[in-house]
Amino acid sequence: MSLLGDISTSVQQVAEAIRLAVGVEVEIVDDSLCIVGGTGFYKDKIGETEEEGDLEGGFLYARTLNSGTTQYVEDAAADENYTLPGPGYGSIMELAEICTPIKNENDILGVIGLVAFDEKQKHILLDKKRSMVGFVEKMADLLGAKAGQQEALQAMEISEKELSTILETLHEGVVAIDKGGYITNCNTTAAELLSAERKDIIGEHINRYMLGAPALEVLKTGKEYTESEELYKVGRDRRLHIIVTAKALVSEGEIQGAVISFRDIEEARKLAYTMQRGKGKNTFDDIIGNSSRIIAAKNQAIITARGDSTVLITGESGTGKEMFAKAIHYSGSRSGKPFITVNCGAIPENLLESELFGYEKGAFTGASETGSQGKFQAADGGTIFLDEIGDMPMQLQVKILHVLQNKRFQRVGGNKDIMVDVRVISATNRNLEEMIKEGEFREDLYYRLSVIPIDIPPLRARREDIPVFMEYFLNKYNGFMNRKLKGFSDEVRRVYENYSWPGNVRELENAIEYSTNMTQGDIIGMSDIPQRLVKGSEDMPKGTENRTLADVVSEYERSYIGGLIAKREKAGLSKEDVAKELGISRATLYRKISDLGIK
Repeated sequence: MSLLGDISTSVQQVAEAIRLAVGVEVEIVDDSLCIVGGTGFYKDKIGETEEEGDLEGGFLYARTLNSGTTQYVEDAAADENYTLPGPGYGSIMELAEICTPIKNENDILGVIGLVAFDEKQKHILLDKKRSMVGFVEKMADLLGAKAGQQEALQAMEISEKELSTILETLHEGVVAIDKGGYITNCNTTAAELLSAERKDIIGEHINRYMLGAPALEVLKTGKEYTESEELYKVGRDRRLHIIVTAKALVSEGEIQGAVISFRDIEEARKLAYTMQRGKGKNTFDDIIGNSSRIIAAKNQAIITARGDSTVLITGESGTGKEMFAKAIHYSGSRSGKPFITVNCGAIPENLLESELFGYEKGAFTGASETGSQGKFQAADGGTIFLDEIGDMPMQLQVKILHVLQNKRFQRVGGNKDIMVDVRVISATNRNLEEMIKEGEFREDLYYRLSVIPIDIPPLRARREDIPVFMEYFLNKYNGFMNRKLKGFSDEVRRVYENYSWPGNVRELENAIEYSTNMTQGDIIGMSDIPQRLVKGSEDMPKGTENRTLADVVSEYERSYIGGLIAKREKAGLSKEDVAKELGISRATLYRKISDLGIK
C-alpha cells in the first residue's frame, strides 16, 4: 500500500473539506495513479486507477507526478493530453482542472486535483486561479506532512519491535534504569535470573534485586564498566552470582539512566566449557546413557547421519533433542557446512518469515536497504534445525512444505527463486498427530518432516541412566567451581532414582549444579538438594508391583497431571498453558482430566 493509502481516512477528509470550502470536485491519486480519495463522481471510483496507471503516458496526473509542479487545464475538451477516459467514464466530462503534487521532502506521493464539471465550477477555478493554486498547494503540504508522520510512526513501531525482539533473543539479562535507579525496562532473561515476573520488576528500584549495585555509581559519575563479577543475596536462601556490564544512557550531555546487562556466572562457565569441547559441536559420544531405549535412539540416529533425509526428533523438553540434531549433522557428510538453529516458538510470528527466508530491499517500511538473507540461505550446503516446529504458524507451514518439495523459495518482497541444498531436521515436544486432528498442523508437512522419526525417551523411562548422569554432571561442576566433591549419600541416590524428572536431563543437571553450590562437606546429602526432589520422590505411586502397567501409568498420569494443574493454576496459569507444557492439545488435556477422574 502507498503512503497515501496508509492515511486514506485523512485523505478523504481533506477532499471533502476542499469541496465544502471551494465548491468544486476533488480527486486525489497516489504515486501509482490509484484513486485514494474524492468527492462527487470520484468518490465512487476510490480504489480504481486513473490514466490506466500509465506513468509515462503524458497525461495530466502523470505529468504532475513526473514534473513535480502544479498543472493547469483551462479547457479540458481542447487539451488532447488532458486524460484518458477512466473506468465507466464514457467520455471526458471535466471542463477544467488544477492539480498539484503532494510531496514529502523530496518524494512525490501523489496528486490533488480540483475539477470543474460545470460552468459555475469552471468559473470558480479560472476566476480565482492564483488564489486557488495557493490553496490547493497548502492542502497538498498538509497531506504530505501527514503521510510523513505516518511513515515515521511505522518506522518507529518497526524499530521498537526489532529492538524488543533483539532483547528477547539475547542470552543475557538486560535491565534499563532511570537516573533515580528505578527499573524502566527488562527482558525475559533478566526476569528469569531475578526470579520475578517482568511486570513486577518494572518500576522497582534496582536495590531490591541488586543491593548496592555498582551500576548506581554509573548514574553519578558516568564511569562505565565491563564484565564485573558481582554477588547478591536474593531472598532468604538464594545467591545471584553474575557477570555484569553497565553502560550510561546520555542525552544532551546529561546522564539519564543506565543499561545493565548480566549473565549467570555458571552459564558463562558452561559456555567456556562448551567452547573448549569443540565450539558447540556435539557428537554421538556426547550423548550419555546405557539404557536400551537411548542406545536404540542413538543407533537409529547414527544410521540416519549417513543420509540426507529429513528427520523429526520428538521428545519432552530437556531430553536433548538439539544434541541429537547436532550429532546427526556433525557425524554426516555435511559436517563442514553450517548448522543453523531456528527456534520457531521464540521468534514473533510477524518476523519469522523474514527470519527464515530473508527479504528484499524495500520489502517493508524499515527494511534494510541491502535486503537480508534468511536462515535457509545461510544453511545452504549444511543443515537447518527447526526447533519447536509445532509452534510454526499455519501460513508459514505452506512455505516450509514448498522448500522441502522444491528446494527453492523466494525472499519476502521478492520474485526471484533462490535454490538451496539444505538438510532439514526438526524437533518438537508437542504431539503433532493430535495437532493435525485439531487442524493446527498440516498433515502433508508432517509426513515431509518425519521421513525418519526419532523419539527421545524421557529420563523417567530410562532410570538406569540417572546414576550415570549424576556422576557426569558432578565431575563437570567440580571442574567449573573448583570443588572436590566425592559423591552422593545413599539417601540422595534413592531420591534421584525415585523422582519423576519432569524437566528431564536439563532438570537433573540444574539439580546437580545447585547441590555443588550448596554442599559444605565432600558428600552431597539430603540438605544439599532441591526440596522439590524430596517431595516429588515421596509422591511417587507406591505398591505398584502387583498392578498392571496400564494401572501404574494411569495412576502416575493422574498424580502428575493433577499436581501440575494445581501448581500452575496457583501460579495464575490456564489449562491451555498446562496443555502446552505437557506437549498435548487442550482437547486431549480435558479428555485425560475426564478419563482419569482428575479434580
